[in-house]
Amino acid sequence: MGADPVAGVTGGRHVGVAIVDDHPVVIEGVRVWLSAEPRLIVLATGDDPDAVLRAAPGADVLLLDLRLHGRMALDKLAELSAAGRRVVVYSEHTDPQTMLAALDAGAVAFLAKHEGREHCVATVLAAASDRPYVPPALAGAIVGDPRPDRPALSDKEREALLLWFQSMSKASVARRMRISEHTVKQYVDRARIKYTRAGRPAATKAALLARAIEDGLVRPEEIGIYRSQASYDRPTP
Repeated sequence: MGADPVAGVTGGRHVGVAIVDDHPVVIEGVRVWLSAEPRLIVLATGDDPDAVLRAAPGADVLLLDLRLHGRMALDKLAELSAAGRRVVVYSEHTDPQTMLAALDAGAVAFLAKHEGREHCVATVLAAASDRPYVPPALAGAIVGDPRPDRPALSDKEREALLLWFQSMSKASVARRMRISEHTVKQYVDRARIKYTRAGRPAATKAALLARAIEDGLVRPEEIGIYRSQASYDRPTP
């Protein structure tokens, strides 16, 4: 028999997803997309984040429409992210400023509503396993960001960031670089500090990835704007 299709994402169990959107037709469409993927299970849906999470407190990923009942939910996104939720923003508002603001507020990924099922499934699976994933619309936003205030990172800091973006853990980065995990953490923390001093804080892995791509420190193709889903299931060497 082949390997369990859920294995490699969250230790063999299904990834629980909660969906928040104020358009029932969108919820139903996304539910169908996600339910067709055997690694995913939709636990709850609705138009209120608090109510949905009360119904599914153990959800691994929250798929959140950024505009609910006529107002942008960036403050709610920040609250959910600060509480430790993995939030994937799913929105029709795809101007670069909004997309980058969502990452700054703590979203682990941003998915445009015009992007298809494959990107939706891949983004949710990547978020559940704390892997970065850059769908095309987000890649365009962060590559096109013109802000010039980029910090100077050392070669080792850049190498550590790139490997971290490609890997599941700092431990795997340490093995590849033949240094301690503590040193890897120092490199990542230094990069965060440099971005904070430049007025561009990057508290989450997704935000730090966006900064690095914005500044040309990492190219999208180095982490893969899109790869076959099998790439997320292979163990990191």
